[in-house]
Amino acid sequence: MVERCEEWVLAAPVPALRPFIEGYCGYRLTGFPPGLHRGLPSRHMTFIVSIGDDIDVVAQTDPAQSPQTYGCVLSGLQASSALISHSGDQEGVAVELTPLGSRALFGMPAGELWNLSVELGDVVGATGRELWERLQRTVGWEERFAVCDAVLGRLAGDGAPAPELRFAWETVVASRGEVSVRDLADDSGWSRQHLARRFRSEFGLTPKLAARVVRFERAQRMLRRSPPFVSIAQVAAVCGYYDQSHLTRDFVALAGCTPTELLAGDVPSVQDSAGGAGASSRYGRNQHDNDNDRLAVPHLP
Repeated sequence: MVERCEEWVLAAPVPALRPFIEGYCGYRLTGFPPGLHRGLPSRHMTFIVSIGDDIDVVAQTDPAQSPQTYGCVLSGLQASSALISHSGDQEGVAVELTPLGSRALFGMPAGELWNLSVELGDVVGATGRELWERLQRTVGWEERFAVCDAVLGRLAGDGAPAPELRFAWETVVASRGEVSVRDLADDSGWSRQHLARRFRSEFGLTPKLAARVVRFERAQRMLRRSPPFVSIAQVAAVCGYYDQSHLTRDFVALAGCTPTELLAGDVPSVQDSAGGAGASSRYGRNQHDNDNDRLAVPHLP
């Protein structure tokens, strides 16, 4: 029997890319049984370069989109889960791309890729294929991250959302999904209706749904990383849900299963293990709020 092995390495991009990319996560998993894992809603666009086997998406977030394999998958934001088949061994680099960077890197708002997965080369042409090809030939995480810096740095342009939209998105993320739409509109200087229209056009989802996704992402990461005696109800309270039932309903809507089912049935993925206890943080990566996504309750009865 092959011993299970997990390797996770985090790094920051070069300064010129940091307004668009929050970090890189290199991953290598070996010795796991073949199976499925869920691609979950997140505050990041999905941007993963596979090394070796292609990424086999057997159920897309949009049921109208056919199953597909990708060498370098790019997806917009989403509010449901995809199902990815794997052989038990997985390797690649995940790029933590903020939707604020979609215009700069791809010349389009993130909303154009809402709930849609594509091959990067179909969006940016030869440069996307170059990224995949060079990573297949490169050994060592530092060298792989340098390839990402070099290739993606050539894509970076001056495109950016309107300042009000940047403010709104950054506020939703900074509040961990707990800001009200009324407060968001008041602080942006736009009406609620105008903010909702512009926000959806830019990012693909409304501010209210974006807040749900951000809150869900924090809750599912916290459940994975906290000690086993921490309850779902405690995580629900910390993450701003009314109660455990509220959290469970959101998990069913966004992940397609209950929290218990998600924890029991998934293998590690770049969405739940980046920045986790087993990850090695190298090359000066800023881990943003990852270290706060663990709930310690030392005085439980």
